[in-house]
Amino acid sequence: MKISYNWLKNYIKTDLPVEKISAILTETGLEVEGVEKIESVKGSLKGVVVGHVLECGKHPNADKLKITKVDLGDGNLVQIVCGAPNVAAGQKVSVATIGTTLYAKNGESFQIKKNKIRGEESNGMICAEDELGLGESHEGIIVLDETLKAGTPLDEVYRISEDYCLEIGLTPNRTDAMCHYGVARDLHAAAKCRKIQTELLPISTQNFHIDKETGNPISVEVEDANLCPRYTGIYLENVEIKPSPDWLQIFLKVIGLSPINNVVDITNYILHSYGQPLHAFDADKIKGEQVRIGTVAGGTKFVTLDGVERLLSDNELIIKDGENNPMCIAGVYGGKESGVGNETQNIFLESAYFDPVSIRKTSKKEGLNTDASFRYERGIDPNNTVLALKKACELFKELANATIVGEMIDVYPKLVEAQNVVLRYHKIDQILGKRIHRNQIKEILKSLEIQIIAENDDNLDLLVPPYRVDVTREIDVIEEIARIYGYNHIDIPEKFSFTYENHNVFDEEALEDVVAKQLKYNGFNEVMNNSLTKKREGESQYVEILNPLSRDLAVMRKSLIYGMLESVAFNMNRNQKEIKFFEFGKIYEKSKDKYFEEKKLAVALFGNYQEDNWISSQNASTFYHLKGIVNQVLSGFKLGKIDEIPMESSQFKEGIELLTSKKIGIARLGTVSAPLLKEFGLKGEVFYAEIEWKKLVKTASEKKQTSLTEIPKFPGSRRDLALFLNKEVKYIDLYKSAFESERKLLKTMGLFDVYEGNKLPENKKSYALNFYLQDEHKTLTDKDIDKAMDKIIKNFSDRFGAELRN
Repeated sequence: MKISYNWLKNYIKTDLPVEKISAILTETGLEVEGVEKIESVKGSLKGVVVGHVLECGKHPNADKLKITKVDLGDGNLVQIVCGAPNVAAGQKVSVATIGTTLYAKNGESFQIKKNKIRGEESNGMICAEDELGLGESHEGIIVLDETLKAGTPLDEVYRISEDYCLEIGLTPNRTDAMCHYGVARDLHAAAKCRKIQTELLPISTQNFHIDKETGNPISVEVEDANLCPRYTGIYLENVEIKPSPDWLQIFLKVIGLSPINNVVDITNYILHSYGQPLHAFDADKIKGEQVRIGTVAGGTKFVTLDGVERLLSDNELIIKDGENNPMCIAGVYGGKESGVGNETQNIFLESAYFDPVSIRKTSKKEGLNTDASFRYERGIDPNNTVLALKKACELFKELANATIVGEMIDVYPKLVEAQNVVLRYHKIDQILGKRIHRNQIKEILKSLEIQIIAENDDNLDLLVPPYRVDVTREIDVIEEIARIYGYNHIDIPEKFSFTYENHNVFDEEALEDVVAKQLKYNGFNEVMNNSLTKKREGESQYVEILNPLSRDLAVMRKSLIYGMLESVAFNMNRNQKEIKFFEFGKIYEKSKDKYFEEKKLAVALFGNYQEDNWISSQNASTFYHLKGIVNQVLSGFKLGKIDEIPMESSQFKEGIELLTSKKIGIARLGTVSAPLLKEFGLKGEVFYAEIEWKKLVKTASEKKQTSLTEIPKFPGSRRDLALFLNKEVKYIDLYKSAFESERKLLKTMGLFDVYEGNKLPENKKSYALNFYLQDEHKTLTDKDIDKAMDKIIKNFSDRFGAELRN
């Protein structure tokens, strides 16, 4: 969320610099993630002054240039060469003095220097409006008011504004702080607690009054008070649609909004000032002169402001006209037909409180996330609708010459009550580990507008205002006290007391910590990715979220690989050359009516395996680096003999699976497939392993009987083959074919090199394979080995068209 420093000071009187405000807000839980200086004119015209042209003559060496003598107010005349056709003696002009930095439209800057133009000295620059960022014209220099004094800084003439935009990382529960007044309220409370002088300025509506007390031309009917607990509206006549004044446009631009016109800008200003969404209807398009708030028949067609035709369901809250035609998806998005346009003259202005659950369901169903729905679905202040509407009317009268007609309609059948909470002093002391003075606790509660209705030596009986939808329990109030008091002011105790329990069982957490440290010492960094992700084509059995925040966060992840690749891509795009990541995380699946979750360990390598240093040069990560790390992790579990078999998966270009002696799969590793690399924009190979952590821990924790295997009496022999293959041939097919050809002597087979360079024929690749052959009853002769290898090579040739490579 973005907050304007100058806008904020409309609601709190303070001289605190923006840096101090940022620090205080961060301490209170409104974390300021960044502060950006915003200038209405880039550079704020620093170094540009009013100059008085006393002399103006032709340049001796250029027909289109002129030489001027300009008084800059310091008693000395400076010579400036100027090419503008309208420059003349006697004018007051804008002069960029030597050393001034000017900014072009494309953001590039240049500094004014003393130089010679066609042989004549020039000590500054007489500027046109586009050169200063004050407009688009370059037809000539700016001619200023002749009454201005030479030497006057130009930022005083044009009143250039400077502001700061505070980027606040707001947690979803803090809807009360999703506006400037809410932030000002927290800032005042925290400053008061720190004995810093500030004043929270009251919101006044004394300028509001009805112009024509003739009854509201529009009537309102709320069909379902549960979906719409409060609906307020007012009628505005003879509204002039035009651009907003500069002050309003500047405020909106600072927080990243584009000014549209005075009507739209006023509603946005009220939203970001007080947190209350408003919606303006063209009153002349409301059929039957009535507004109804309810539902419509399922399948009703409705065109929204973005021009999209939507099919409404029968449980979406809709704003309708007197003939039951939909005009707006309540709290989410307006309709194209009833919206305000340049021809609009009369407006019906809405300020309402809608059921948060209903708005959230509608927003997700329609795939629309607007500033209004963002606030409505989290819960706004139901008692703020009238105040916001009155403040909006004051602005409509000031900026649009509107006439307020009839009474303000306010349908509020059942008051939303404040939340009653009993707060125990000893509980505060227990939770915080510190005794805060009771009067200070009361001051904090008062500054947060939490009312104390009764008290004794032990307890406070409180009423929490409805706009604090996240404060409903005693612990919530204690958290409010702690954040305003300041976590930094709560002392860390000198000693901690705890009860030690010796669990004589296999400690999974300790084991996880050991493996994490092992990977860390090997140069890996731990990442933590979101468990929520998007559905992927061709995959099913997802655990779906009932009300997802977005389509990209609609299901629980089924694999750690996608989050890991996203982390790798993020770091690659920031010029990280050695990327070595690991993650402990859970995956989730649904099978029929049952849900499953499993913990896994993911490991990924990308780029260089190590940095260049004086001992050794940098080298690229390979599959064998990954395999070595995985084997190193597994070696600590004393699993015994581990077999590896080729694996086929859409996630891997080439991969293997590691099995225990009981044929339990404990790890899958390989080179990530090209389609996945392309999807995540990765330029280079990624080597990825996913270890079945639960299975690994279970296997390691089982009591094992030690078994002995006799060492083979007769030696084995290794043979290597280099083959040309078509690119579509997979290693797993070669693996199966080899063992089908030679079942007796072939013990293991491995792939130790893959080449797909441009030196090979089109659609070809090269595999380097190793084979280990052994006979348990005799020593193999060359003839035995050659016979076995010939069978394997022939099988490869017949089935896959493989050719031996010299």
